[in-house]
Amino acid sequence: MKFMPWQKERLEELVALWNQELQERFPMRFELFQQNSFLDKNISYEGSRMVVNENDKVVGFIVAKHFKENTPIKLGDGVGWIQTMLVDSNYRNQGIGTQLLQHAESILQQEGVKEILLGRDPYHYFPGVPSEDKETARWFEKRGYLHLTTETDLSRSYEVQEPIDWPVIPNVEFSILQETEKEEFLAFLHRCFPGRWEYEAVHYFQKGGTGREFVVLKENDVIIGFCRVNDGNSPIIMGNINWSPLFNGSYGGIGPLGVDAEKRKNGYGLAVVKAGIATLRERGITRIVIDWTGLVDFYRKLGFESWKSYEGYKKEL
Repeated sequence: MKFMPWQKERLEELVALWNQELQERFPMRFELFQQNSFLDKNISYEGSRMVVNENDKVVGFIVAKHFKENTPIKLGDGVGWIQTMLVDSNYRNQGIGTQLLQHAESILQQEGVKEILLGRDPYHYFPGVPSEDKETARWFEKRGYLHLTTETDLSRSYEVQEPIDWPVIPNVEFSILQETEKEEFLAFLHRCFPGRWEYEAVHYFQKGGTGREFVVLKENDVIIGFCRVNDGNSPIIMGNINWSPLFNGSYGGIGPLGVDAEKRKNGYGLAVVKAGIATLRERGITRIVIDWTGLVDFYRKLGFESWKSYEGYKKEL
């Protein structure tokens, strides 16, 4: 076995290995893998590695990240991520995974990381270990990773002829964000939701977003809430549309969403989700996914049911 640097030239082989092992549950696309595992500025190319066999075939890899972007928006001081790690099932129990993980942890520690999370990275695939992969979870536990929480993806399908339900609430209105409102919207996020959601919105506009992926809630023409909506035309493949190849027909994603803390307890949260759903439905979307949430009961009010779940883990270095 030969351990090699992380190389985009091996993209086709890496995606082939992923789909060999995971396609039935998590089908990988070239554009998604390239976006999340090569183009993200936070990838640790030193900590990420691939393994090839005697025939120069990729049989394993790991992707490590830590926050490296030069931006005032931080996603956690001293935090690193193992975005993904995979070993060909024909080559397991040979110590390959252990060597990959030890290398990534060592490099991340050298780069100032004090805590490693499994998944949950910027441009992530998973918010943890898929819950059904109990053997994988035990493997990480033996290597010092502690369970944090359980996260859930939810899903709902719609019939084409099903009525589209737009919320109606006195004194507020719902609309698609306009390009001219970009700075107001970013200021709202910075004030009310600094951190990951603000970071993701900044990236959205940097990658050519026009505003069509955000439904905003306004009171007296002032933004007080939002809901992000994603579909096949979005400039970034967000987590809630990662696995769209699993479904036939049109597919979209809802989230994140938020309401100004001073305006909560008025039913606005549920309403802005309804507005997001209505927006996607009007675009012909018949399957909607909400990813990485613990608010299962909240979304069940809108007919969503649990689809996938994940176990969050961390390790202190």
